[in-house]
Amino acid sequence: MGNMRNLSVKGLSMSQAQSISNLCNQRAQNITDQLEIINNASKTITIDGTDYTQQEAVSMPINVIEMILEKGRLHATQAFLMEATRSKSSELDRLNSLRYNYDVAAPERKYASLPILTDSVDEDWGWLQLTDAEMAEYLSEEAYASHIGQFIHKRGKLSKLREELVGLPSLEWMTVKDGEKTPVKVLKHHKSTDLNALHEKLAALHRNHEQRVNYFKAKVKNLVTLENASIHTGNAKLITEHKAEQDELDSQYSIAYGGWNTKRSAESAKFEAERENLIKEVAGLRINVSPKFQEVIDMFITASED
Repeated sequence: MGNMRNLSVKGLSMSQAQSISNLCNQRAQNITDQLEIINNASKTITIDGTDYTQQEAVSMPINVIEMILEKGRLHATQAFLMEATRSKSSELDRLNSLRYNYDVAAPERKYASLPILTDSVDEDWGWLQLTDAEMAEYLSEEAYASHIGQFIHKRGKLSKLREELVGLPSLEWMTVKDGEKTPVKVLKHHKSTDLNALHEKLAALHRNHEQRVNYFKAKVKNLVTLENASIHTGNAKLITEHKAEQDELDSQYSIAYGGWNTKRSAESAKFEAERENLIKEVAGLRINVSPKFQEVIDMFITASED
């Protein structure tokens, strides 16, 4: 407990101390009032032959020294009682303001390092996986397929020639001047059978080259698919391992924190119990009257209990 003056399990209660303190204050005030009215002379005034007292004579009391000393004892006793009362009140305030502080640091939660995941690959990566020879072949096959396709496409030159040849007349007319026309002889140098045969040959070539182009495109797509599947599997493994590691760290933390918190709670409860006991102990303390003030206390003790 803190530094408390004149307090013990026996003596005056706080309510008695307050009552006696009030009585001391009243008695001291009475003495002060008696001393305040002392004067050096009486004063009278005569009006129309009649004397009137303007100020009555109040001489110095014979026991003025005793009165002053009594006033000092009363105030000293009051100060003694108030000092003890404040001491008890201050100690109760101190005990009520105490808060438990557990000086053992809580366990620190740990976190597993985040895995470094591999990004998925795209088609550009797939093309880079082809050998130089494969890439050269692909470029060649694509060029052949592209240019043959342009030539035999329905809007291509060969298709236009085939369509034109069917309806091409053997004679056309050309206007040379107003109102006069001259015949234009048309000689066909292509045959529909030849153009059709050429179309079939080129279409067959186009299919062969296009099949080869599609082979390389499919190969690149499969490479990308397989690689991404492998990357996904690897990433999933890393994520699973990370989760397992974090779960283990969380479990360790939970156990450590639980033990720490249990001990903290137990010590906190012990602290609070001890604090409450101290509060009850201090609350029950009374004022142990010093012999120096006992005479004044005895003078008022009965009156304070009335």
